[in-house]
Amino acid sequence: MTDPITALSLDAIRAAHAAIAGDVRRTPSLPLKTPLISRLFGGGSLALKMECFQHTGTFKARGALSVARSLDADQRARGITAASAGNHAIAAAWAARQIGASAKVVIQSNANPFRVALARAEGAEVIMKAPGAETFAEAERLVAEEGRHFIHPFEGPQTSLGTAGVGLELMQDVADLDAVIVSIGGGGLVSGIAAAVKQMNPACAVYGVEPEGAPSMSKSLASGEALSLDGVSTVADSLGAPMALPFSMALCARYLDDIVLLDDDAICAGMVAFQEEAKLAVEPAAGAALAAAFGPLRGRLNGKRTGIIVCGANIDAATYGTLLKRGAAPYASLAA
Repeated sequence: MTDPITALSLDAIRAAHAAIAGDVRRTPSLPLKTPLISRLFGGGSLALKMECFQHTGTFKARGALSVARSLDADQRARGITAASAGNHAIAAAWAARQIGASAKVVIQSNANPFRVALARAEGAEVIMKAPGAETFAEAERLVAEEGRHFIHPFEGPQTSLGTAGVGLELMQDVADLDAVIVSIGGGGLVSGIAAAVKQMNPACAVYGVEPEGAPSMSKSLASGEALSLDGVSTVADSLGAPMALPFSMALCARYLDDIVLLDDDAICAGMVAFQEEAKLAVEPAAGAALAAAFGPLRGRLNGKRTGIIVCGANIDAATYGTLLKRGAAPYASLAA
């Protein structure tokens, strides 16, 4: 395996960022200044890195395009595949269009129909399979039988190099950050961001956030080996990776300061916090990052300058309304 620490040197991160800069959006980093924020964080400040404004609605476009751009002419001619709960499939299909390749993506059968429709709108042929092993097995079949290139949802050098651009931009745009908070699914986002942030400012803490029902990275780091979970259960479907894998795990082991766990009520409260304080409608995976700041990380962020990664906003109106209702009472508690 390519050494993850060497692969994600700061020079490599900068080169990868430049390579895809013309095709991805440099999303803004915006201050979140409200009376509640000032009261809760003792005069500290929050900056929101708005990856919800990225192409395809999430950060996933960066990693998928980084992988797609690395394919040679023969690989592009054979097309790509992906396995996903939704957001990665959308991004992989979009990335395939950018390089003129076909996309046949495999999406979990319990995926939100809104995300399935977005993948099809990006030009992908969609195959639905049962969550977990069956989804990945179907993608493997497409690799074996059709020669398609598998764009992994979170593992590998090009994926982490793509997402590292999020951290690079944040550190360039917001001076003297003390902490950055990143939601964790499989680790593709946090591994890249943490590598960029820590090499640019070793004193800046990087905190990961996982659902209690999908703690694959925290369990793996505690055990010292990449583990698979028997099952996952969380409203944050984008954070429901059933396993950690060695490449992204190694970067997390090197660069992450801590991981905190949240229950689903707290994640929904984070969505309410985004709506009430930032006037943003985000998906649960993004809500988790702000919920962690309001909840288990609040004491560590007192008086600090903190960056929050707003990782995505692919959610339909009906689901959004239901989760807001669920999060209303927990939010009131967090904001007290």
